[in-house]
Amino acid sequence: MPRHRATSAIALITTLVLAIPTVRAVEPSPSPSCPATIRVEQLRPHVEFLAGAELRGRSGRDARRAAEYLVERFRQMKLAPAFAQDGFVQPIPGPPDADGLRPEIGRNVGCCLEGCDPALKNECVVVGVHYDHLGVRDGAVFHGADDNASGVAMMLEVARHLSTGDRPRRSVFFVGFDLEEQMLWGSRWFAAHPPRPLDQVKLFVTADMIGRSLGDLPLPAVFVLGSECSPQLRTTLEQVGHPEGLDVARLGIDLVGTRSDYGPFRDRKVPFLFFSTGEHPDYHTPRDIAARIDFEKAARVSSLVLQVVRHVANADVAPQWHDEAPTDLEEPWALQRITALLLEAEKERPLTDVQRYLVTTVHNRTIRILEQGEMSADDRTWLVRMSQLLLLSVF
Repeated sequence: MPRHRATSAIALITTLVLAIPTVRAVEPSPSPSCPATIRVEQLRPHVEFLAGAELRGRSGRDARRAAEYLVERFRQMKLAPAFAQDGFVQPIPGPPDADGLRPEIGRNVGCCLEGCDPALKNECVVVGVHYDHLGVRDGAVFHGADDNASGVAMMLEVARHLSTGDRPRRSVFFVGFDLEEQMLWGSRWFAAHPPRPLDQVKLFVTADMIGRSLGDLPLPAVFVLGSECSPQLRTTLEQVGHPEGLDVARLGIDLVGTRSDYGPFRDRKVPFLFFSTGEHPDYHTPRDIAARIDFEKAARVSSLVLQVVRHVANADVAPQWHDEAPTDLEEPWALQRITALLLEAEKERPLTDVQRYLVTTVHNRTIRILEQGEMSADDRTWLVRMSQLLLLSVF
């Protein structure tokens, strides 16, 4: 996941800490549960291999070795190549050289599970995750266990589970993107040169960092973004529920901007869902290693993705893009809970005056929104701005 920072944002915040009285939190309504089908022992080998020292951070030539690993897994599952001309591999060309030739700078890797319904199999769901990372810098290996070996492990296990049971009605493509850490170049190339027309892609699903927790807070949640662009996707999330021990926090994508491979699909108005457990202190450092992954949590998130993909691939009606995004109370609920945990953790993780001002302000304003039972347009504008400031200054 690439980092996007604005250096001037902190200057917008006063250092004066306001004393705002604490108000009562409002609990969300409970959701149904779904089975945790994907297990720890299925995910762990993928993450340990992809984030191992041998692959040296999966960049350049070492990313090729990760691509070969994906191809071998797809072949073992007896899945069909995604790209008619190039098989499992979609070469990504770079800028033209002096001779006008475009050298290959990366590789997307993909396969297809053909749908079983003659009327729907030309439609498809795409599960795409990036497998590249930052490589070796100043002699240190950036292993990228959470970013994004965790997402790749999810994708492989979702593919395995769907390919060993009854085939879904719609086709499902599984794609490993290269060069995400370089301005999303792999997914941008795929979206511009898809194996099937994009109007046949009824859902794009991606996951980036699903094995830790936002700020290492004790938050058993996965953030799911994108459902605001399709009412059917919100209904899908409500119907499939979530595995026991995992909370689902639906957020609007405008709270975080373009952070991963959903960008090229969102820009083309393809319905999408982005799953992430959030940025943590080891993000984009050599400390992002397999030993620090919460595999139980990653298994729950992976099981949730499996249920969502299966549901949409078999649904009578596919998700449709809607430009008008509705507002609901799940966003203020998620921010209220995050800020409460930040305030509770102050003994171990002290906040600066600026950070405490931001956290306290967001905490109490979101509780007020929850207590009044509705969120106005002004509330939503404020929520977006404050969420971005929290990301810039606290995480």
